[in-house]
Amino acid sequence: MGTLFLVGATGCGGSIYAITSSSASSKLETAEALGAERYAPYEFWYAKEHLHKAMEEASTADYGDAIKFASTAEEFADKAIVLAKQAHEGSGR
Repeated sequence: MGTLFLVGATGCGGSIYAITSSSASSKLETAEALGAERYAPYEFWYAKEHLHKAMEEASTADYGDAIKFASTAEEFADKAIVLAKQAHEGSGR
């Protein structure tokens, strides 16, 4: 029974990673389009590097860590989007 659970649990890792990394990638593209590299450089690059690390971890089938890195990337991409939008609002765009 324990083996069956382990197989089932590891089978989902790739799917969860794919969903999380896809979302993070999309949000990072949005952040980039809003100029987050200029207006929120820390958050933008933190997200970008965490997404890159997530891809590295996934390439070795270490989906647990890949999901954590992708989630962090998504969180910081969201922050970069908010900061970039605030910068645009402040400049009257």
